[in-house]
Amino acid sequence: MKRVEVKLNLDAVAPLLDVIKATADELAPRLAIDAQAPEHDAEFAAEWKRELLQGQGGDIGVLLAMFDSDFFITGVIAFDPTNCEPILRACSALRLRLREAHLKPLGDESLESGEVPLDEMPEPQRRAFAAYVFLATLQEVLVQHLDPTILEG
Repeated sequence: MKRVEVKLNLDAVAPLLDVIKATADELAPRLAIDAQAPEHDAEFAAEWKRELLQGQGGDIGVLLAMFDSDFFITGVIAFDPTNCEPILRACSALRLRLREAHLKPLGDESLESGEVPLDEMPEPQRRAFAAYVFLATLQEVLVQHLDPTILEG
């Protein structure tokens, strides 16, 4: 994968970043999924979950770092071999949390198809959905540049 730069519309993305940052804050003390460690070794399970949480936090930090002061000047984010996988994982974790905390009533099929009643949603849920779609789009861009043949056919 080469370096990929994407120019984003600041007016459209800035409000989504507020939702993403708030969701990241929600995830700071918890995993996006309930990790099931072997119950017979409580010390191992606690350490394993701590490492997973640390990894999740690091991945989200890499994603959020793309939206620094330079981003607010240029509107450009960049993906490269050093940040691609952490960003993919961070997007997944954030999307899982958005789904669980704000979008669960919509159902997985509606979320994945994008066919949701936007006009009927309250504003916070509409913003959560927009952030969910934005993160999914970032993932699609990354996957396409990781292996362009994935999206063919």
